[in-house]
Amino acid sequence: MFRICNKHQETTDHLISGCSEVAKTEYIQKHNQAATYIHWATCKHYNIKVKDKCYEHEPSSVTENEEATLLWDMPIQTVKEIKANRPNMVVKDRKKRTCVLIDMSVPNKSNTSLKTIENLSKYKDLETEIERMWRMRTTTVPVVIGALGLIKKGMEKYTSKIPGNIEIQELQKIVLQGTAHILRKTLSIK
Repeated sequence: MFRICNKHQETTDHLISGCSEVAKTEYIQKHNQAATYIHWATCKHYNIKVKDKCYEHEPSSVTENEEATLLWDMPIQTVKEIKANRPNMVVKDRKKRTCVLIDMSVPNKSNTSLKTIENLSKYKDLETEIERMWRMRTTTVPVVIGALGLIKKGMEKYTSKIPGNIEIQELQKIVLQGTAHILRKTLSIK
């Protein structure tokens, strides 16, 4: 049995992406580190002052300048009640009149395709409501990187919609480092 939850077999898949006990802290930290990289790169794109290293960056709930507003992990208030109203990040570009809803996921390897489709459909109602309220062309961008760095073919098609130079290899590296940290930490527990 897995040494942390004592509920499931101690398999690599369970350890890196399937344990509800590890999910409360370690999986969230790995997810947020990857999402923070996207926020950092997007801030740089809009000439918003950030630290030199992405791992030193701490996203604020609202970051803005005259060109754009970035919302970090905030529910979007809408007239119509929408359950899925909290993407990881929202990028409102005032000049282009566009809005990008970014949702990051780090599932196990077998769920990357399913998670991409799930994230696209999950925010469809929010997309429609934002277009109506803010009068901005709105798109959802799922960023899905498997816990072992696996990406769905065509991921560049999605990441290219995010303002800034988002490097998929950098996202993979951040996720893999997070997974390695989880492995080292949990396997060292006696």
